[in-house]
Amino acid sequence: MVRGILSAVVAGLLAFPQLAAGATVKYDFDIHWVRANPDGAFERPVIGINGKWPLPTIEVDIGDRIIINAHNNLGNQSTSLHFHGLFMNGFTHMDGPAGVSQCPIAPGSSFTYNFTINQPGTYWYHSHTSAQYPDGLRAPLIVHDKEFPYKKKVDEELVLTLSDWYHDEMQPLISKFFMVKSNPSGAEPVPNAALMNETMNFTLSVKPDTTYLFRVINMGAFAGQYLWFEGHTMRIVEVDGIYTEEAEAEMIYISAAQRVSFLLTTKKDASKNFPIAASMDTTLFDVLPPDLNYNSTGWLVYDKSADLPTAATVDALEPFDDMTLVPYDKMELLGKPDRVVQLDVMMDNLHDGQNYAFFNNITYRPAKVPTLYTALNAGENAENPTVYGTYTHSFVLKKDEIVQLVVNNLDSGRHPFHLHGHAFQAIYRSEEEAGTWEDVNVAEADFPKTPMRRDTLVLYPNGNIVMRFKADNPGVWLFHCHIEWHVVSGLIATFVENPLELQKTISIPDNHLEACKASNMSTQGNAAANTQDYLDLTGENVPPPKLPAGFTTKGVVAIVFSCIAGICGICVVAWYGMSVPAEEGMGPLGSGLVDQDSNSDSHETSHNNQAETTSAADTRIAGVNLKQ
Repeated sequence: MVRGILSAVVAGLLAFPQLAAGATVKYDFDIHWVRANPDGAFERPVIGINGKWPLPTIEVDIGDRIIINAHNNLGNQSTSLHFHGLFMNGFTHMDGPAGVSQCPIAPGSSFTYNFTINQPGTYWYHSHTSAQYPDGLRAPLIVHDKEFPYKKKVDEELVLTLSDWYHDEMQPLISKFFMVKSNPSGAEPVPNAALMNETMNFTLSVKPDTTYLFRVINMGAFAGQYLWFEGHTMRIVEVDGIYTEEAEAEMIYISAAQRVSFLLTTKKDASKNFPIAASMDTTLFDVLPPDLNYNSTGWLVYDKSADLPTAATVDALEPFDDMTLVPYDKMELLGKPDRVVQLDVMMDNLHDGQNYAFFNNITYRPAKVPTLYTALNAGENAENPTVYGTYTHSFVLKKDEIVQLVVNNLDSGRHPFHLHGHAFQAIYRSEEEAGTWEDVNVAEADFPKTPMRRDTLVLYPNGNIVMRFKADNPGVWLFHCHIEWHVVSGLIATFVENPLELQKTISIPDNHLEACKASNMSTQGNAAANTQDYLDLTGENVPPPKLPAGFTTKGVVAIVFSCIAGICGICVVAWYGMSVPAEEGMGPLGSGLVDQDSNSDSHETSHNNQAETTSAADTRIAGVNLKQ
């Protein structure tokens, strides 16, 4: 009997040699605050792992199993980990967005991620809780492939990260500057710096006449970045984990969350060094602070004794068009869609005076039960989108449906849209100001035969994009803008894919349920945590009500500033009326009755004694001098 069982196991492993060879890679992540100064201008608390920042790169081979024991020792914030770009086939409960596929990991709690990776490429992991990853909880995740189609051309591999950086922590930025009545236009906070590999003035020693595989990841919160290597040509071979036919590029554009891998062959002459130039996309910024250096410079160092030259000025930003890429596997255009989902993007104010982001007039609000958990316990009602709540904006997809996703941008800004659980075919992208999909005259025959695939695609201002994917991965998958400010303001929709199959195949581990208990979050019921009637959403989380008809953004701005002016006037009158001659005293403040620091909630003080400081090795100003 035992011999028969062993024979069956061996036969199964031989049938899947990739899995048979897979290793188990374990990590223990102690997530807590440390201090760092990556731009050399300001030391601040950042989220580290095991006492260090930048965070460790996760490196595995295709077929490996990853086990991560995450321990939240932040003390003041919940957290979670998302493994960006991984499809999580069969592991949707390990995807990581808090309130969607799991409960948040409360301070003092632990959570185990356990999944197998069966896709190669360049990815990254980051927090998917409360806009937290720009505070430092972000790092590369690389899946190596022994069958990489360009392996014979590669001598060495390198990982290069790009990111924007803020001197303030995200929670104060959100609560004091972004989601506030005094910001009715929704202007996003502008970063203080741009980083390469989490530092300034990055240097990379290279060998002459050597071909490197560069894996580039934009881990920023906001800014897309233009990237080029002076005197060198990039040959793109992968985007977002999808191998492509080799394509030459002098300059590329990488939005937040995108990844691009390319081959770069160094020069035979090793007498000079060359700038690596990156420039933040300033068209995303409502204002451009006069002291902001939106460029960052690194160097390919051939000779350490040679000068590091200033990057040359460029007159135009003309990046490679990723829509022209051809996937290496030549996957053909999916057939005509069974389901069309259209999402119209807009920004508007609600009754609280704050600016929110909307898909089809719905701004996201998390459910009281993780959406996946509702799918698992709703029985046949799991196929009814109502049970997931009005404001999770959920679409239920049937097994193997061909879904066409149309996104119309009714906003004047760029948006990098990311889909969890899939790489979509990018079949159409309009130019800026082209209007909606209905405004363009494009037929099925006009789509590319082998369209580019990726998981994050940039939508241009007042334009539109069209994507297709096959609903062949049961799970709960978010679709959202990867500008973190727009996640905060609600630019999120949810795809619930084949939920009845999920009920047969997914079991939530006790460790995950314990995290829910620690977070005081329900695990049963619909979006309102109603276990008696799954179609009754009474008590669900809702956004503020809409403004009365006739109010415009300009009107809101006028009202806000009129109120501020009025309040200031009243305060001045009151102050004047209560004032007394100097010799009679200095009032409550002078008497010490009001503590000027009583409302301070700065994190700066609370972490002065935690961990060591990581400083930029070189604090010189990067010299790109780019004209934009």
